[in-house]
Amino acid sequence: MAIRILLSRKLGELRWNQAQLARKTGIRPNTINELYHELVERVSLGHIALIVTGVNCKLSNILVRDDD
Repeated sequence: MAIRILLSRKLGELRWNQAQLARKTGIRPNTINELYHELVERVSLGHIALIVTGVNCKLSNILVRDDD
């Protein structure tokens, strides 16, 4: 079981780039990049809250459980 971060999909839907999200949320661009490419093992709940608010979506739109 793994948790997938669908940030790249959500930004694609919005036609936003990583820099736009970083400016909107105040999260460092390097952190956004790591989340975007699913390179993280731990995620700050504060960052998740900022992203969900910034892109105006539900948590389930950017985090999903992958049972494969």
